[in-house]
Amino acid sequence: MAQRITTNPKILAGKPVIKGTRIPVYLILNLLANGYTYERIIKAYPRLEKQDIKAALEYAQVLTKREEEFVIPRVVMQ
Repeated sequence: MAQRITTNPKILAGKPVIKGTRIPVYLILNLLANGYTYERIIKAYPRLEKQDIKAALEYAQVLTKREEEFVIPRVVMQ
């Protein structure tokens, strides 16, 4: 994943993108969430490879997991 996702303050204000492109991770995730297949995404963005799409999903997974680690459980007092 780390080899395919990068951030640079000079590219899309530092948003995570697929390395060597200006294609942001959030765009790929949005397309997948809206029913696009890997093949359809690659057809629309020929610079992408299947591994780039997988890396975007892995990136989201890592961020989600990191957020879950910081959730403080709520204690209910009786």
